[in-house]
Amino acid sequence: MIPPIKCQGIKTKLVEFILSNIRWNGQGRWIEPFLGSGVVLFSVQPERALVNDINPHIINLYRQIYAGVITASHVSDYLAQEGKKLLQNGDYYYTVRERFNSTGETLDFLFLNRSCFNGLMRFNRKGEFNVPFCRKPDRFRPAYITKIANQVNRLQKLMRGKNWEFRAGDWRDCLNDLKNDDFVYLDPPYIGRHTDYYEQWSDADATDLAQAARNFPCGFALSMWKENKYRQNQHLSQHWNFAVERTFTHFYYIGSTESLRNTMEEALLIKRGYEKDALPGALERAKPVQLDMGLFETVSQASTEAEHS
Repeated sequence: MIPPIKCQGIKTKLVEFILSNIRWNGQGRWIEPFLGSGVVLFSVQPERALVNDINPHIINLYRQIYAGVITASHVSDYLAQEGKKLLQNGDYYYTVRERFNSTGETLDFLFLNRSCFNGLMRFNRKGEFNVPFCRKPDRFRPAYITKIANQVNRLQKLMRGKNWEFRAGDWRDCLNDLKNDDFVYLDPPYIGRHTDYYEQWSDADATDLAQAARNFPCGFALSMWKENKYRQNQHLSQHWNFAVERTFTHFYYIGSTESLRNTMEEALLIKRGYEKDALPGALERAKPVQLDMGLFETVSQASTEAEHS
């Protein structure tokens, strides 16, 4: 399931790796304190979920899709109308950006997200979206609008009948009442990677999260970068050595500079007892090959869809 919004750190290419390495009975809630694009949630498709993000604009968009306030037809009509204005004058992007920063209009947020530079999601300290235009006035061609509208339509269908709660706020607030059957997926801002997209994420925040995870009564998995060609992430060995580690190497395409777009080794840190068996002969810290999907008998099509996104 490809989500209708883009952001740095999106896990579309990693969903299969993530879900093929964790074990969960599906009886409790799927909990995500750092929802981001939502691609992992939308691939798991749990019956019950509690999800949160510090960025209220992401949460507002998904709340409105979940409630049926925003539909595929709304998105298609809006993007066609605003896309014509952009085609006539590329600077119209900045008119929409200024309007969004004043009103917080949800469809304006979607417009900016799909026409900004390199798919970045970034806000200044005043909470204002400040990513420049991608310099493609014809961005919203009919085929592209249809693609986005179809993503919204598919998402709305898979949400139907689900008991999902969306919150906007501090990550700690959705971890206060964990049950044994819950599963927590953690995808915080990547420490040391300058990928904050709404508020700053400090070393202290990262340490607090690791300490909190030690005390979870349920399973968890954390996604975090491990190393690239320049350096290693020392935070993992210092604070997450109590968890099982699985790794996966891929190319990181989204970043504000070319130096942030390169091969990255990703780590998945899993609470012991909630990891699936590694392939025969594979070590926990060895680079794995892709595993077969399987999370409480659910098969994801994320990798197939990613090829057409």
